[in-house]
Amino acid sequence: MQRSAIEVQHLVRVFRKKDGEILRAVDGISFDVRKGEIFGFLGPNGAGKTTTLKILTTLLQPTSGTASVHGYDVVRNPLGVRKHICVVLQQDAIELHLSVRNNFRTFGRFHGLSAAETDRHMDRVVELFGLREQLNEKGMDLSGGLKRRVQVAKMFMIDKPVVFLDEATTGMDAFNKRTTLAAIKEEAAKGRTIVLTTHLLEEAESLCDSIAIIHHGKIIARGSVDEVKSMGLRLLQVSLTFEKMTKHISSMLKAWKPIRMEMKDSQVEMTVKDEETAYRVLAAARRTRRLQAFEINAASLEDVFVELIDRRMS
Repeated sequence: MQRSAIEVQHLVRVFRKKDGEILRAVDGISFDVRKGEIFGFLGPNGAGKTTTLKILTTLLQPTSGTASVHGYDVVRNPLGVRKHICVVLQQDAIELHLSVRNNFRTFGRFHGLSAAETDRHMDRVVELFGLREQLNEKGMDLSGGLKRRVQVAKMFMIDKPVVFLDEATTGMDAFNKRTTLAAIKEEAAKGRTIVLTTHLLEEAESLCDSIAIIHHGKIIARGSVDEVKSMGLRLLQVSLTFEKMTKHISSMLKAWKPIRMEMKDSQVEMTVKDEETAYRVLAAARRTRRLQAFEINAASLEDVFVELIDRRMS
């Protein structure tokens, strides 16, 4: 029995710029995504995320290499791929001249649902995404965040085994973002495979079973969130609370050259490169006799992400 929902081997996509220069947007990447997992595809703008997604969803052909989705090769059997996926790309793909209600109904009927099934599925996603008050509004009258919510909600009307979400929560407020992420988790728990690209690393850290980081077309890290965070890195986050912040304390902390440091009133959060540095910072903070509380934790995925990218560029 096939365990992987997506298999990618040595995938390459080359573009030729107007000046004739060759750009390797995807440069020989390989990875697989297990069935039923939430897979995060991370990277800075221009790293190759969207190009890879377009290949996996048959919108773009690879220059070389292979990729299959749900057992169907994206080049040899693109129709088989399309029958088993649903896709949310970065563009807001809703019918601007139709009401939200008719956007849902058109989408459901296009995907073979009966009128009764469409209305039943629509009722569920409308409740899930808090869109009942907008049902009679036209797409053109919605804010950017609401358009995005409608676009994502439509994907939950149909039962496809693989879902691609490209920056799914763009423009959403905090409440509906939480609702959307909860819905994604719920769908994955039912056995659906979710491929998610996001620049919000806290989303990936809380949501994804595994991730891959791509930079300049190459995958530079791959594994579970914990595995990626520990790939040759020992970054730690040190949180300190002082009785009072002084210039002396501030200068002392900066002298340790942390990877990241944020100060607010008497509280400091800093990311350091290893355990030894963390303990030396703590010892120096205690010597000020103004330290009230401290905490040392593993660094966030965001800190690791930035460090990996910086290492790649240096």
